[in-house]
Amino acid sequence: MSDRPKVVFFGSDAICLPFLNYLITEGAEECELRAVISQPDRRQGRGKKLQPNPVAAWASEKGLELLQPAKPTRDLADWMVAEQVAVSFVMAYGHFLPKPLREAASNGIVNFHGSILPAYRGASPVETAIAQGELETGVALMQVVKEMDAGGVADVEKVCIEKTDTGPMVRAKIGEAVVPLMRRNLAATLSGRLNFVPQDTSRVTFCRKISKEDGALEFSLSASQIDARLRAFTPWPGGYFDHGSERIKVGRMSVVEGEVDAAPGTVIEVADGIRVATGAGSIWLRELQRAGGRMLPAGDFLRGYTIAEGDLLKGGEAEPLVTYQP
Repeated sequence: MSDRPKVVFFGSDAICLPFLNYLITEGAEECELRAVISQPDRRQGRGKKLQPNPVAAWASEKGLELLQPAKPTRDLADWMVAEQVAVSFVMAYGHFLPKPLREAASNGIVNFHGSILPAYRGASPVETAIAQGELETGVALMQVVKEMDAGGVADVEKVCIEKTDTGPMVRAKIGEAVVPLMRRNLAATLSGRLNFVPQDTSRVTFCRKISKEDGALEFSLSASQIDARLRAFTPWPGGYFDHGSERIKVGRMSVVEGEVDAAPGTVIEVADGIRVATGAGSIWLRELQRAGGRMLPAGDFLRGYTIAEGDLLKGGEAEPLVTYQP
């Protein structure tokens, strides 16, 4: 029987996998991953077959004990106490953890949050940081408390946001950043010796859940802002605009600096792409897709669909992504 401290992991998203792999390789010298707790399998795809999420699939592949309660309950907390779990780790789990579960592990519960707290508490910290034009974000090792993302922070691993990074690219960086973060902090976490520093409440911001409507391009924004939002919302909800009665999806764009003498949303040039005026500068739409069709390079798209200079493309009105209240 192992005398290493037992840990459990709560998570459901692919962003968790680098840390999980660390736990069963390098981290296995210091602790035993007793079980993985994840969301139940969901019906997905055209056939609506039950499919495991990435964390559940990983746990099954590795032969680890996998628990998938519809909702975390006191029974799970009682099981953790009986198993003498030392620490619970949480990342992108998708359920609120009630007090009995927060207190079930003898040396506490810690969460990996995908921002440099106190900025971007909430549901979409990675996407919001990109959409807001941040050049840097990170992952915070923090306490789990009743209030959302309000616990003290023990350490942060920062990552850069490049001008071409999309949501999945930055999420991958965040996932990988958990590993060096825990190389520095695993021993202190397991022994309950982490020093959590309270967040500066005067600097707290909140980010909301992303909706399908957030994909509507708002041409009154600057070209760089529109580009940042499209990269943040790739692959979902993506970007789109209306041309007449047609809804057109946008796959890729590029930014043109310099003022243009045209109303935002006006097509000012058509070549191997479509150049559109914005609130500041202009954008080239490089990939486009009609409903029911495939995403195509703009030149190929325009062979089967006409958008002309002077046409006005209709986008949407971007709802604020960041607030100062939850």
